[in-house]
Parts: sequence; C-alpha cells; structure tokens
Amino acid sequence: MYAVIRIRGRTGIKQNIAATLDMLNLTRISHTVVIPETPSYKGMLQKAKDYITWGEISEETYKTLVSQRGRLPGNKRVTDEYVKENTDYNSVEELAVALYNNETTLKEAGLKPLFRLNPPRKGYESTRKPFTEGGSLGYRADDINVLLSKMI
Repeated sequence: MYAVIRIRGRTGIKQNIAATLDMLNLTRISHTVVIPETPSYKGMLQKAKDYITWGEISEETYKTLVSQRGRLPGNKRVTDEYVKENTDYNSVEELAVALYNNETTLKEAGLKPLFRLNPPRKGYESTRKPFTEGGSLGYRADDINVLLSKMI
C-alpha cells in the first residue's frame, strides 16, 4: 500500500492535476491518504508527482496513523469502544492490521478516508525538487515512514 501526502498548495495548478488530486481526496497541504498499489492509482500518482510524495507504508506506521490521526464523522477520534460496537474487530490496532491487509476499508469501518497531519518537524526539504535531488516531491519508497513519523 502507498501512503500519499500532499506537499504543495492549490494556486497555479493545472485543472487536470487538480481534478486528479481531488479524486485522491488530497485537497489540502499535509493531508494523507493510503491507497492500494494498482496501475490506475500509479498513473494518478505520476500525473500529480509535482504536488505530492508517496511510498510504501509499513504496518507499524499505519497502526500509528489510524490510532492517532484516524477520525470519525464529526471529527471524533477513533476509540476501542467505537471499533467494538461498529466493526468485527476488538481494538483500533486489530482494525489497522485488517485495513493494512485489505480485509476491510476505511469506509466500511466508518472512518474518514483521509488523515490530516501536522507539517513535518524540521520542515520539508524543498517543495520544488524531487526526492532524488534532495527535495520532498515524488516517489520515496520506504522513506515515507520517516516523513510520516515527523508529521504524526
């Protein structure tokens, strides 16, 4: 699974790239979504590569993301009590593992499809250069977990 983070804002963006980011539910800076690795999503990531960064998320990082930044409608936190009452799982960690293994979805669990994060501690490297040239944009493989830990 890929974790996708929006790095750049809305001004001066081409309409087709803005539509792609809207389809990914990335409407604001520091919003994150977790998507499966499918060819259609990979094409969307390549189209919006100048505004986002992405990479393979680890299971531990995903557990932390869901437990600390997962939200219910009404901007309420996800609790073990909510998970027990409304899903087949007993805790938030069990739900996060099931989400990571594609056994269920955020929508089926009643969670919002995106995670709102803080800007990273110590800031972004550069919001205009790709990750391979010392910036923050584009594909970053497993290094996405380091960035997410700075933002959670």
